[in-house]
Amino acid sequence: MLNCCTHPFMSNVNHNSFLTYPFMSFAENDPRRTRIANAYFSLFMALGNILGYATGAYNGWYKIFPFTITESCTVSCANLKSAFLLDIIILAITTYVSVVTVQDNPTFGSDEAAPPSSHEEEAFLFELFGSFKYFTMPVWMVLIVTSLTWIGWFPFILFDTDWMGREIYRGSPEIVADTQKYHDGVRMGSFGLMLNSVVLGITSIGMEKLCRKWGAGLVWGVSNIIMALCFVAMLIITYVAQNLDYGPSGAPPTGIVAASLIVFTILGAPLSVTYSIPYAMAASRVENLGLGQGLAMGILNLSIVIPQIIVSLGGGPWDQLFGGGNAPSFWVAAAASFVGGLVAILGLPRARLGPKKKTTQR
Repeated sequence: MLNCCTHPFMSNVNHNSFLTYPFMSFAENDPRRTRIANAYFSLFMALGNILGYATGAYNGWYKIFPFTITESCTVSCANLKSAFLLDIIILAITTYVSVVTVQDNPTFGSDEAAPPSSHEEEAFLFELFGSFKYFTMPVWMVLIVTSLTWIGWFPFILFDTDWMGREIYRGSPEIVADTQKYHDGVRMGSFGLMLNSVVLGITSIGMEKLCRKWGAGLVWGVSNIIMALCFVAMLIITYVAQNLDYGPSGAPPTGIVAASLIVFTILGAPLSVTYSIPYAMAASRVENLGLGQGLAMGILNLSIVIPQIIVSLGGGPWDQLFGGGNAPSFWVAAAASFVGGLVAILGLPRARLGPKKKTTQR
């Protein structure tokens, strides 16, 4: 539950695995309970996102914290400082509450078992990479689809509000005359991400029923294809906006802004799938190999972090190679999402993952 308070001001991805473990601890190696635990994780993450993005969309924090305005720090700067101040306060409160109230005594199997030695702890990395040779094709398929999915998500996560400020509102943080338009676009992007989080929370509630009805692999694949279509829609909106006359006011047409917000909102559904199904599928398949959930999460995180590094290092040069703007990165995101969806539909099992029915012998 603390996740709904701490998440808004943190990275969408870097903390993801760290905060997933408390939810995973309730699963007790049961695939169905693992999916439910991840669904609750997505729900509370959505609640935190709604509060956090609403904070970013509000333009009056400088009035609540007037001391943040100085001669060298304008209203936009003061609002940003106020958001970071709220971040520090909330993190301090949640850290204190978690340390004081959560009783999590370390255990090592049985009561008689001894804690692991330092040599065993150092061998973890060798165990992590050495476990690759035991992977079956279904495990590799989960890792491949996870990597393709996050190659699709990272450009959006990095450039979503920047896209709204630059491409839709035609603002620029480097040009003084266009700074206000850019900040207006960023705030509108934050509002769109808040709507995104509402859909994320609603979808997470019905995630278990979707998986039981259609199968986790099919749900994951369809969500990736929806992602790809949304990214293509963003490219189309960009093209239309570039060829429209905004008039003397310079404000974007209502239809362009509404279309952008609709795309942001729809993306909440596949984001809920991304926060739930990959972890559940990886945990269940690695557990069948006898490797444990902790190792499963470590392995899955490699398929998330490596795409993040690639996109973070190559996103800027890739955009500059094609003349700047965010469109080149979104083309890569759309292609990766679409390929990941096809691999998920064709390569992951469609078996419905509901509870097994008990058979009675006559």
